[in-house]
Amino acid sequence: METFRTSRTGVTASASATGGPEAQGGPDAPGADEPRRTGPLIVTEDLGLLDDLLRLCAAAGVEPEVHHRVPERRASWTDPPLVLVGDDAAARCRGAVRRPGTVLVGRDHDDPAVWRLAVEIGAEGVLRLPDAEALLVDRIADAAEGVGRQALTVGVVGGRGGAGASTLACGLALAAARTGRRTLLVDGDPLGGGLDVLLGGEREEGRRWPDFAASKGRLAGGALEESLPSVRGVRVLSWGREPAEAVPPEAVRSVLAAARRRGGVVVVDLPRGTDAAAAEAQAQLDLGLLVVPGELRAVAAAHRVASTLSVGVRDLRAVVRGPYAAGLDERWVADALRLPLVGELPYDPGIVEDQDAGVPPGAEPRGPLGRFCDAFWTRALGTGGAA
Repeated sequence: METFRTSRTGVTASASATGGPEAQGGPDAPGADEPRRTGPLIVTEDLGLLDDLLRLCAAAGVEPEVHHRVPERRASWTDPPLVLVGDDAAARCRGAVRRPGTVLVGRDHDDPAVWRLAVEIGAEGVLRLPDAEALLVDRIADAAEGVGRQALTVGVVGGRGGAGASTLACGLALAAARTGRRTLLVDGDPLGGGLDVLLGGEREEGRRWPDFAASKGRLAGGALEESLPSVRGVRVLSWGREPAEAVPPEAVRSVLAAARRRGGVVVVDLPRGTDAAAAEAQAQLDLGLLVVPGELRAVAAAHRVASTLSVGVRDLRAVVRGPYAAGLDERWVADALRLPLVGELPYDPGIVEDQDAGVPPGAEPRGPLGRFCDAFWTRALGTGGAA
């Protein structure tokens, strides 16, 4: 598994300026009615630039603080998650304490003097408006959310129907949650019957996929997480019980991107078919696990699935499940598929009995599935506590 990639002189400004990038989602998006979060410090006297920056802060859902020069109070300069210095004010910021998260913003950055000023004030970069508006909205929102390392995102798909992909996805999510890591389980297969049912959380309150069908652009990761049902320490995004229209690809992209920004682990149960929405999910993966029963017809079917997945999944590996047909073992199956072997998914005779008793697959860490999933995360994430 070692190859896993994974103010005294200023005024607090209201970020309620009208407008903003269209891609921030509709009024029903999670977090749309939440209070504004603490945003960046803006340093500028350029009213036109200030108007643009306030609009972008409003789009990111944050309240900025505005000064015309470096604030006299040291904490007002060092504490904000991000500092946006207008090119008109950069010269006045010379000599200020160097701090991470300082960005020089303006319109005419072809002037070499602007880049020299950026170096002099310790800016991490120079952004030109309006070209970099979308990038700046993301940067503002990331800083307000405290975004760091993205979640390790693992997709699970069956080489054929009934291969046990959903069972493995649930087991992996429960095992990750046992380590104390933030864990989100995403049901990417609308025809799969619902992972919330498999986990025993179908009666839990929270949003399901149809609630996000109109989402586009950036969603707040924290608001998304809090809106989902929680089962045994795992946040679950599944499908409702009623028939619903397909979720558009842009909604899948927005939801998964928001889920990943919060760090920890995201496990996605993927469909075998590849439509535009499934392709968006595949593009978000760090690792894909193809679950293949140890029989010839299953290997033949899995070969077709692997050929399709290899287009969108950067790192695809095989998990082989017994019992085996004569002459086959896990290494033979992985070699036939030309995929790296993660390991053998052990037969767990107690899974059906446990499910009848309301115990989801992999919930028992001492069972065969629980041990397999714990070992997987030990290799993939290491043993050093919560991510």
